[in-house]
Amino acid sequence: MFEYVDMDFSEPEGQTDSWPYIPDAGECLRCGMCVSSCPTFRLFQIDEETPRRRIRTISKILVEKLPVSDEEHLHLDNCLQCRACEMVCPSKMAYGQLFDDAQAQISNKPIWLAKLAFWLIEKKQWRSRVMPLLVAYLKSGLQKPLRLSGLLKKLRLSDAEALIRTPTLNSLAAFYPSAITKRGRVALFTGCIAEHFDRETLLAAIKLLNAIGFDVLVPPQQGCCGAIHQHNGQSAKDLINKNINTLNALDVDAVLYTASGCGAMLSEYDRNDNEAGKLFSGRLSDINDFLLKHWPDDLQLKAFNLKVAVHEPCSQRNVLKNQHTVYELLRKIPMISIEALADNNICCGSGGSYMLTHPENAAQLKTLKQQTIIATHVDVVVSSNFGCALFLADENIKVEHPLLLLSRQLKKQSNPGS
Repeated sequence: MFEYVDMDFSEPEGQTDSWPYIPDAGECLRCGMCVSSCPTFRLFQIDEETPRRRIRTISKILVEKLPVSDEEHLHLDNCLQCRACEMVCPSKMAYGQLFDDAQAQISNKPIWLAKLAFWLIEKKQWRSRVMPLLVAYLKSGLQKPLRLSGLLKKLRLSDAEALIRTPTLNSLAAFYPSAITKRGRVALFTGCIAEHFDRETLLAAIKLLNAIGFDVLVPPQQGCCGAIHQHNGQSAKDLINKNINTLNALDVDAVLYTASGCGAMLSEYDRNDNEAGKLFSGRLSDINDFLLKHWPDDLQLKAFNLKVAVHEPCSQRNVLKNQHTVYELLRKIPMISIEALADNNICCGSGGSYMLTHPENAAQLKTLKQQTIIATHVDVVVSSNFGCALFLADENIKVEHPLLLLSRQLKKQSNPGS
């Protein structure tokens, strides 16, 4: 199948502008253009760890309906799903969708810890009940002895435990009105983790939106975007439908997200091409794009002599393709110095849940990215994806959302309630 190279790049019969062409897995040209952008090839330097070899495995699963070997499954599972290969593929291969479809066909059986994680992601009320236990654990002084005991490693919890930050326990309010002349109102998507672990960014988003004249709704019925489930071969249908129904019911001008990882998933809710999905996608917007589009000419920010490097998350660079907006927004801060982080085309290793499911691979990519950050000698790195920021930051490297820089420089501070 893969020895045949189809050079016909004409659009297939029935192709419309409303839906992207998804080539058959067998239409991979084996040109190798995807190899240099693949983070796992950078780590292993073998052809089995490239998108073109993974496409062969995906084709066996989806097209030929054949079983795959344990080795093929291993190399497929090593993929970070960064989708950098999509950016350079001359066949316009929809690798992300093909990968998700293949994972669903494989029917992966998660271990007990993964099952618990999926369940907590789905159950918002139970997730909220766990947060006080995390706070108690962090204040108890048990972290160090537990780490030394090796128990966390035996339970496969050591990598997750190392990423724990003190969560916010109280919920966001359902409504944050703007104190200035109203220009409209928007809904803010919070996801499953950010409301507890990235509250500062959400409050910065609310403050900025209020400052440009928009009321902000935070519907409590919303839930996880479904990315963790879908990218790990689990059904995300219920999560997707819940968000579509909840957010479509609101009388708002736009639905905004702050985390590009969630945004990448939300942006593809209309895959089934139904009316509800179209309505949802028609109002969906990255908050960076929305702020830039609606920024008032008379809203000035305080000057800040700061050197900033912009980390471009894979979800933003390869799926949403709007990374330029961050640079344009930050330039509204007088005196700021902005540069793109070198090797932005290579994944940092976070990859949604990848940093927990493949900690060794993720750690190697993290080290490479942190070395690049240190070499830039900047004051702060900004990233529009919470997972990347959490993964990359340490005692020597400060990583935060660009909204935090912008909100701090507002000349008139008006803090939304927490």
